[in-house]
Amino acid sequence: MKLRKKTGQKLLCIALFFVFVLAGAEQIQAGQKLIIFHAGSLAIPFKQICGAFIRNNPGVEVIREAAGSRTCARKIADLERPCDIMASADYTVIEKLLIPEYADWNISFATNEMAIMYRPDSRYAKDVNGHNWYQILLKKNVEYGHSDPNSDPCGYRSQLVWQLAEKYYQLPGLYNRLKSGCPLRNIRPKETDLIALLEAGQLDYLFIYRSVCLQHHMPFVELPEHINLGSFKYADFYRQAKIKITGKMPGSFVVKQGKPMVYGVTIPKNSPNPQLAIQFLTFLLGNEGQQIMDQNGQPPLSPPRLTGDSSMLPLELKRILDR
Repeated sequence: MKLRKKTGQKLLCIALFFVFVLAGAEQIQAGQKLIIFHAGSLAIPFKQICGAFIRNNPGVEVIREAAGSRTCARKIADLERPCDIMASADYTVIEKLLIPEYADWNISFATNEMAIMYRPDSRYAKDVNGHNWYQILLKKNVEYGHSDPNSDPCGYRSQLVWQLAEKYYQLPGLYNRLKSGCPLRNIRPKETDLIALLEAGQLDYLFIYRSVCLQHHMPFVELPEHINLGSFKYADFYRQAKIKITGKMPGSFVVKQGKPMVYGVTIPKNSPNPQLAIQFLTFLLGNEGQQIMDQNGQPPLSPPRLTGDSSMLPLELKRILDR
């Protein structure tokens, strides 16, 4: 009886020990912060994904900053801002501006395509379509805009679309005509900045991602696959378009070439909370995170694609990519 009593007390002590350890672990997690820099076009799906992630991890605080993808990268590289997750609307932004100095690897995880958003009462809204959109935009009383190519992938993608349209419709000079018809006042740092101008009636049309049009329940022009940068089938055609934008260093430039649209995500080397960042990416790349992306018009890239130094990829993420 004494032996049983001592054994029972010992087991109780062990059980209580693990209860206190687990309680302590939960307390640590409850005080954690996750800092996310992401493209403006990820604002709505990431808000939903972060909400679901917090429900699974009560007490975790998520701090999100939406900006043009290149601006996000420069916050890390130039301003040395701490960041746990960097998600770009163009995976090559991470490749060119962050790897290898500020990040080791890059996971391509979602797709999208370019479209033209407008209001139901925009000029010629009843007439515009995927075949005549450039004719509508070039009318004298029509205002259209796009984001800054040096700050935001949507900005240089709009220019690539214009170049591809010139080739697709076989209209020499169309790109320059579209460029001349868009004054500087209609160009802003990121594509979502322009939605307010559109809603206020200062713009009639806006070059933006199809997903953003769906998320904001706005009418939009669906562009032909040959020019919308959304189809891997037309990757060779997309490569005909090129635009020069600012590079890593002041005074330097890089050339962006047309290619199918792919989003990328990484954990920067300066992440204050890399383990929590791994948990978030595991959620993002898992079934629930991928469903949220798909429901918001940004279909998951299946399977996700890894670039960079694969030896530095955390084991938890390797398992997801190897599924």
